[in-house]
Amino acid sequence: MVYREIGKTGKKASVIGLGCEHLDSKPYEQVKSIIDTAFEHGINIFDVFMPGKEVRENISKALGVRRKEVMIQGHICSTNVGQQYDISRDMPTVQRFFEEHLRLCGGYIDFGMLFFIDSDDDYKKVFETEIAVYAQKLMEKGDIGHIGFSSHNPVTAIKVINTGLPEIMLFSINPAFDIIPTEDSIFTHLDNGFKAERFTAVEPKRAELYRLCEQKNIGITVMKTLGAGKLISKEHTPFFKPLTVSQCIHYALSRPAVISALIGCKSPEEIKEAVKYLDLTDEECDYTEILSSVRGGLHGSCVYCNHCQPCPSEINIAAVNKYLDIAKLDTGNIPPSIRSHYQNMAHKGDECTECASCENRCPFDVRIIDNMKKADELLGK
Repeated sequence: MVYREIGKTGKKASVIGLGCEHLDSKPYEQVKSIIDTAFEHGINIFDVFMPGKEVRENISKALGVRRKEVMIQGHICSTNVGQQYDISRDMPTVQRFFEEHLRLCGGYIDFGMLFFIDSDDDYKKVFETEIAVYAQKLMEKGDIGHIGFSSHNPVTAIKVINTGLPEIMLFSINPAFDIIPTEDSIFTHLDNGFKAERFTAVEPKRAELYRLCEQKNIGITVMKTLGAGKLISKEHTPFFKPLTVSQCIHYALSRPAVISALIGCKSPEEIKEAVKYLDLTDEECDYTEILSSVRGGLHGSCVYCNHCQPCPSEINIAAVNKYLDIAKLDTGNIPPSIRSHYQNMAHKGDECTECASCENRCPFDVRIIDNMKKADELLGK
């Protein structure tokens, strides 16, 4: 397994994590077999948003004495009223369900995730009420290690990040969602089929969100990596052919600030299929042919795919482009960490010889030579 730093938390997460949604309503033995397989393959981050008592008890029992070996994202505001899954902003209800989850997790949850912040109304009912204060008090008491949140809306997520409260974000990322216009609901596409005619290029607010997280050192864990299975389905994919599980994982892990792609697995075999990614070559995980078929394409946008390599000057072109994209968010206030990362590169943009071999290989017509110059202008000494 490969592990990445979780923003500024000081912790590391496996690049493939377990989304536990599919453990809901499953018998204990099935839950245990999936969790055992996750442990066998070095998976150390689980997302448990489900509010049902039985699934939480099954997960807790399956973890047993291994609880401290795994990090759990537990969700504040995910509730189960009258045996119906619900999102509640009622403080007593929120508190009752989260503290029951705390008890089942041995009195500690690694990441207390403020649940489903998708609209201005969600934002106001959480960040302008006692719910956000409650999360801070939980962290002060040591009941949770860090505050995070989950969202599917980049505009609202940016607003949350700018509060300075969260250290981690759970966000829906995949090649289809990243090219759906912001005004479209991803749930409409999931429920009614992807409207491929709405696809254009990388949605600017999503790209801004990922770069902002990198800038502020906020780790991103990824949900909907496979688009609820539709991206790997011949029948439902919006592209000219299905992506593979590994291509979807590779895409998610290529985004700025992403630390872990959480895969919802119904069986040990699905976990084994996901972790095959770690043994594949870059060519076997390559997604660019499929993305380049999108109407409107991704013309001019670097998707950090590394097709531009090798560079005769040995510049890591994708990394330079990533640092440049973050710097361009606010050129007057470039984070010192980003400038330092760039300056510590073995080969920087100023070593570009303008041979154009990278531009000839780029599937998306990125103006790489110009980017190398701009990166050194903004980030060089």
